[in-house]
Formats: sequence, structure tokens, C-alpha cells
Amino acid sequence: MRIMVVDDEPIIRMDLIEILLENNCTVVAEASDGETAVNLARSIVPDVALMDIKMPGNIDGMEAAKILIEEEICPVVLLTAYNQKELIEESTTIGVYGYLVKPIKESEVYPALKVAVAKWLGMQKLKVENADLKDKLEKRKVIDIAKGILMDKYEMKEREAYRRIQRLSMEKRLDMIEIAKSIILSNEFASL
Repeated sequence: MRIMVVDDEPIIRMDLIEILLENNCTVVAEASDGETAVNLARSIVPDVALMDIKMPGNIDGMEAAKILIEEEICPVVLLTAYNQKELIEESTTIGVYGYLVKPIKESEVYPALKVAVAKWLGMQKLKVENADLKDKLEKRKVIDIAKGILMDKYEMKEREAYRRIQRLSMEKRLDMIEIAKSIILSNEFASL
């Protein structure tokens, strides 16, 4: 796992890096403030960011985490010395993938990061599948409109209209959606 470690306290960063190296992780970047973390993450694209919530500067850890998640750069596991319900609520609202309370138990760090990366990859896969399904649905709608035109215009049954589009697609070596769009366009042109 390629990890970015972000904490304004150098000793804590060093401890975290040591824990990660002991777990055969690669620390690809480290930062002491949110703004630097965001810029590093944009250029390096780590597998996961381990980030303190409270840091000095224009962008704290919570805001940096929000940016990384919204821009789909990487998942974030937050670190905090505060176990307050408000912070936990805010972190879940922005979509943080884990939350560790300081002092951190060494045995919890690697599993939290591993789970965060697994969840992130699962979400990315779902987004791709969702986009594919939306695309298929849109194509299906266009093909259905074209079938309706053929059914009305040439008194075809639905199956026959579909096969006509399919056959034209093979003959013209075009995708069925292109044939369907041509049918719709020619129908609109004819009705002018």
C-alpha cells in the first residue's frame, strides 16, 4: 500500500511511518498541513491518506480529507486526539473511510488503512458499473423510440422492428444506437 502520512507533529509522523514500514507499506509522501497534503496527493495519488484532523494553516485535516474524497484522489483515515461526536459526525458526512483516536494502537493502523482501501476500490468499481448501466439504459431508450417509429410507420411488431435495427446495424457495420438515432432523425426530418 502506498500511503501519505499527514500530521503537524513530526514525532507522531515518524511513529506512524515506522508502524507503516513495519507492516511492509510504502510511505510515498508526508506533510504537516492540509494544503500541502492536498497538493501532494493530487500529484502522487497515494492509495490512502492517514491524516490528523486538527492542523495549522488554511486547510485543516477535515477540509483536506473532504477535498481528497470529492476529487476522488484517495480514501482518508483520520487521526484525532478528540473523540467527540461532532467530529465523528462531520467525518462520516464527508465520506471518511476510517477514524483512529490518539494515542493510536499500532495494531489498529494497518487494518484501518487496508479496510479503507478495500472500501474505496469497491466504491470506485460501483461507480463504473453505475455509469455503464446508465449508458446502457440511455441507449435502450433510444432503440425503443426507434422501434416505436418502425412499428407505427411500417406496422411492424416489436420483435420485427428490433430485428430490422439489428440487421441494419450488421449490414452497415454500425452500432445499433447509431442506426436507432438515424431512424429517429429521418422520422423528425420527414415530419417537417
